[in-house]
Amino acid sequence: MTFENVRIQVADGVALHAAVAGSGSPIVLLHGFPQTHLMWRHVAADLAADHTVICPDLRGYGASDKPAETGPDTYAKRTMAADVVALARALGHDRFALAGHDRGALVAVRAGLDHPAHVTHLASLDVLPTLDMWDVMHGVTAAVGFHLYLMAQPPGLPETMIAGAPDEFFGWFLDRWARDPAAMPAEVRRAYLDACRDAIPSIVADYRASAGVDVEHDRADRNAGRTLAMPVTVLQQDWGAMLGFDAAARWRAWAPDLRHVPVQCGHFMAEEDPALVVTEIRKLLTR
Repeated sequence: MTFENVRIQVADGVALHAAVAGSGSPIVLLHGFPQTHLMWRHVAADLAADHTVICPDLRGYGASDKPAETGPDTYAKRTMAADVVALARALGHDRFALAGHDRGALVAVRAGLDHPAHVTHLASLDVLPTLDMWDVMHGVTAAVGFHLYLMAQPPGLPETMIAGAPDEFFGWFLDRWARDPAAMPAEVRRAYLDACRDAIPSIVADYRASAGVDVEHDRADRNAGRTLAMPVTVLQQDWGAMLGFDAAARWRAWAPDLRHVPVQCGHFMAEEDPALVVTEIRKLLTR
């Protein structure tokens, strides 16, 4: 399956790069950290046999534009979700399924909450919603999320520290979070590191938003009783066993129509066990 690379303007001064292939009902796949749309290479090729598959680089990542952080909204998940809706619409799709991994999953959840008329199905790979993520981080066990606290700091220090050793910083996650290192060949790992090295300010801004404005948006939705109206599938490592929470219960509060699937592979499941991810996405699309 040959993917076409496109560049679509989604907001003033912001264009997203995306790889597009296939035909049929559309599904948008959103990558995580510290990656690009390349993480979906196996899953996307399979789904494109009978779906239109759209794999963008998120705002601030990969080959997409990286606007300067002028305020909390620049990299709010609300803003990034609006990018995705605009991208799909520009490609001719007013309604689409959405799957996200890690950071992309947070964008997907925000899109599902903000744009329920456009998102038909939603899959999340290996995160909790932002409000819950911060709520379950306690004591020394929270050290697993040290990067969340580093990049939550005001502009200046985190960017400078990461720029001092970018390959070591981003490579730490690629190495530590994968249970099967062979799933990420050297050339793919190099592509991720190259992309992250060129996007340090915007990646930090994305994380900084998740320690501020994204929490505000999630809290407002929770207080208003808003939930995800579409069928939701969550694939997740058993972080609850480490940090002491019930992941399925956390998700069910946001997603009444939930299928929660514990996985045995590492964090980069679309690369480590693409067959499982494809199977669960296909099951989701029948609901």
